[in-house]
Amino acid sequence: MQATSKHLTQGKALSPSSKRPQLPNRRKFDLQAVMSNSEMQAALGSGILMLIAWAAGGWSEIISVLLYVISYTVGGWVKAKEGVETLIKERDLDVNLLMIAAALGAASIGYWNEGAMLIFIFALSGALESYTMERSKKDISSLMALKPATAVRIENGAMNEISIDQLTIGDLLLVRPGELIPSDGKVYRGESSVDQASITGESVPVDKFAGHEVFAGTVNGEGPLYIEVTKSAENTLFAKIIKMVEDAESEVPNSQRFIKRLESIYARVVVATTLALVLLPPLLLDWNWAITFYKAMVFLVVASPCALVSSIMPAMLSAISKSARRGILFKGGVHLENMARTSIVAFDKTGTLTEGAPQVTDFIAGEEYDRDELLIICASLENMSRHPLAEAIVRKAEDEYLVLRSVQETKSLTGWGIEGQIDGQQWRIGKTNFLDTETIEGSTRILDHWRALRQQLEDDGKTVSIIIEGEKVAGMIALQDTVRPQAEAAVRKLQALGIKVAMLTGDRAATAAVIARKTGVDLVYSDLLPEDKVRYIKAMRETYGNVVMVGDGVNDAPALATATVGIGMGMKGSGAALEIADVVLMNDNIEEIAVTISLARRTQRIVKQNMIFAVSVISVLILSNFLQGIALPFGVIGHEGSTILVILNGLRLLR
Repeated sequence: MQATSKHLTQGKALSPSSKRPQLPNRRKFDLQAVMSNSEMQAALGSGILMLIAWAAGGWSEIISVLLYVISYTVGGWVKAKEGVETLIKERDLDVNLLMIAAALGAASIGYWNEGAMLIFIFALSGALESYTMERSKKDISSLMALKPATAVRIENGAMNEISIDQLTIGDLLLVRPGELIPSDGKVYRGESSVDQASITGESVPVDKFAGHEVFAGTVNGEGPLYIEVTKSAENTLFAKIIKMVEDAESEVPNSQRFIKRLESIYARVVVATTLALVLLPPLLLDWNWAITFYKAMVFLVVASPCALVSSIMPAMLSAISKSARRGILFKGGVHLENMARTSIVAFDKTGTLTEGAPQVTDFIAGEEYDRDELLIICASLENMSRHPLAEAIVRKAEDEYLVLRSVQETKSLTGWGIEGQIDGQQWRIGKTNFLDTETIEGSTRILDHWRALRQQLEDDGKTVSIIIEGEKVAGMIALQDTVRPQAEAAVRKLQALGIKVAMLTGDRAATAAVIARKTGVDLVYSDLLPEDKVRYIKAMRETYGNVVMVGDGVNDAPALATATVGIGMGMKGSGAALEIADVVLMNDNIEEIAVTISLARRTQRIVKQNMIFAVSVISVLILSNFLQGIALPFGVIGHEGSTILVILNGLRLLR
């Protein structure tokens, strides 16, 4: 692909962006946002009308009642509509209808102010729940606002602004300072820092140069970048995140499903009990009808499960929101719930506990060879291959600023290595099994030396290749996948939570043992095929309970699907792993796993606190109503106040 300076300056003139795109912010209490919530406006309007009606009662009862009716309508319209829709469409009762019925019942026996107070506080708690849930979702869904709409494509020597849907793989784009990067791609030319907070959660911009990968939805910094498109719009990492967001917002955890089922049954019981309380005591116990009806209305208020219904989702969404700000995306509350019960975390080795890219750890030249000269020869041969081990050798030479040579008649030797001619001399690089054949030249002492060295390197978990000139051993190369800098700390943090850590790998036992020693994992399973990983995950679920699997490759996808919770690596993970995973680490920081499990456990504790508190308040109020007798206003404040408290308790998780 060619892109000359002339080409980049011709064509349609496009003015630079005047305003830098806003990334999802760190949430603070926003009074303006609260007041702009339509439910909150209706609740406050209802409260103001209630006070005016109470004040007007001293000089005009008709005006007072009229104002109370307006207060009921303003505060209760939305909830009444929701309750009626549930009744008609789902043929079910919910807490909304119970509250409206209680308010109308209070009004019917002359307790207009108590009914209005019930409507006001019920509407206020509903508005607060609505606001907190919106706020939680916005920490994730604000990413939608960062979806690029257009891109500047360079074609036929001109710059044209087009829709991102028109982009194709291979297009060359110009992204100016402060603009959103419109597509996943690689930097073709230019240098800049890119703010990737919207994708990875990183707080510090990342420097980007030619060849570096960039993502749609991130913000270019101070320098122009020319980017070659590598993925279509629907397959970008950003598009996958948006899909995850939509799934997370629609999926309901098991505990919430249980509460919804319970609410339906409970509401019927409350209505039946209320009717029994209205009809039976006057007939069987000769109670005064007005007192009986009043107690029945108090029961209807205090027995309604408002606080119980609000115990779970605000807390769950707050936790999911907080995780999203740290670059951890849940595909639904059920996975947060499952993660709280984690007993063991299983890591794939390559690309998860390790960097996934082998590095040359030892380069050993024979006595007759110059070390740098031999490295130049090896890198020149391997430069023709795309094998990871070959690329590691080339990187080693580049890091030492060595100049490669031209190679003649290069040929890949399937299942062994590579060979070629340099300056008329035949060279081969490949597996060390040549040391065990009779064709290799050299004295017994020299060959025994190379065999002993091979054994020593392999015992250290390294992959060893041999360098052969003609039929003579010229040197040996040892390579090893390096452990992630944060791997040991990640394992230690999980173990500190009482969680066992396992490692699953397709590598041989010696290599796996070395990585296990460096990271400190509890269990090691090596020489595994993808189906073997699935088998071990199933065995761990039977032995330990909830299993979290962390992986990045296509071969990890079956194991991720089998685990209780599958965690995919967002930066380097394969598309299959990201699709299958229940949770995605957008910044690939495996230390965040322990933090996320701690957050999940804290969320479960808060949910339990909320549920116990809600049930306790309902029980105390019901007993007090029958044993002692409580005023309707006190029942309203106690019941609806508990609802507000459980919502605020869940909101603590946003901090």
